Amino acid sequence: MKNKIAFLICFILIYVSSFSQSISSSPYSLYGLGSLYDADYGSIPSIGSSGIALPSETFINNLNPASLGNFPLNHFMFEVGGKAIGTAFQSSSKTEKRNNFQFSHIAFAFPVTKKAAFSIALRPYSSASFKISDLKLPISNTSEYYTLNAEGSGGLNNFDFSYGYRISKKLSIGLSGSVLFGNITDERSYTISNSITSINKKTDYSGLRTTLGTQYKIDSTFTIASTFKLPAQIKASKIQSVANISNSNESTIESDAASDTDDYYMPLEIGFGISKRFKNNLTMTLDYEKSLWNDTNQSELYGDFVNQDRFALGFSFRKNKDIRSYWDRVQFGTGLNFDTGYLEVDGKRVNNTAISLGVSLPVDNTFSVLNISYSYGQKGKIGEGLIKENYHKLSLNLSLDGIWFVKRKID
Repeated sequence: MKNKIAFLICFILIYVSSFSQSISSSPYSLYGLGSLYDADYGSIPSIGSSGIALPSETFINNLNPASLGNFPLNHFMFEVGGKAIGTAFQSSSKTEKRNNFQFSHIAFAFPVTKKAAFSIALRPYSSASFKISDLKLPISNTSEYYTLNAEGSGGLNNFDFSYGYRISKKLSIGLSGSVLFGNITDERSYTISNSITSINKKTDYSGLRTTLGTQYKIDSTFTIASTFKLPAQIKASKIQSVANISNSNESTIESDAASDTDDYYMPLEIGFGISKRFKNNLTMTLDYEKSLWNDTNQSELYGDFVNQDRFALGFSFRKNKDIRSYWDRVQFGTGLNFDTGYLEVDGKRVNNTAISLGVSLPVDNTFSVLNISYSYGQKGKIGEGLIKENYHKLSLNLSLDGIWFVKRKID
């Protein structure tokens, strides 16, 4: 029965991943490359998206490539994930609700030697899906306003290759190379007095980014770790059409004109994490990440990029008393996450706070696990030019673990 449930869920996730694009209904996806996507693997969503110091012993850890240095020999791991998100958007005048399903990730990992492993993964990096109607904005150095209508969709994908190597019993290092690619379609109209200017454009992006990682075991229960995501330049080019309507006369200024546009710059991101196990059944994970967006020297028409801080705390518990008992092998998790955000609109930060809990259910007598997690969060706030988002998120990650080149002794 459990096998049937697992295969059914796997089919549903693959079905969703085949027909769903990277969707973010957030109005904040208007900025930059859209809203950045939290495609966390395994049980990471249930522990507040923390886990930089966790090894890849039972799941693929996408937060730190050095985790692959502790990948089990003769094992092959495959994982697919999806999310269901319900969001309520609140402004000072109205509330709107939206629901969507999203493909999260697909990943493979396998050992190369006793001390090294390799992984390949595909996931969304960012997503944009916004619609803004009749937004009044001030004209600089005047007392007049103009009206903005905007609609956009698209986003970037992340195809990454990771390698981890265990230098000694205590120290592991890792390297990830990510290929970022995708496009965003943006349609905007600006109304000033009796003049309407419409701009329709499609912007294509592509670039490479490197991540370095380390993990160091102080002892068998305590691990410290760090990650360094290096700055990157994402190349951009656009195809744009511009038209103007004034006094009932329409004129075309540009029609499908191809040109280069401002490149997008990814910041240096530094992360630190610890993992501590207590009495062999309770594990605490604590992460801190700093993203230096100020150093990219880029801004948006409606906001600015600012340095970002992220804090994540998680706890996981498993009895581990009797491995023959199914419920003794079930893992429970809970966590907190706070993110100051990298956007500042009219001098106000767009921060995010979330709590989470989840469960990891073994699939029969195999090493495979179904990870189910729920999180509730708030992003932004009401008033002062911002919109508050209240969201409920259900994540399903199916981790399949197979053993290679080992004969079964007992069927």
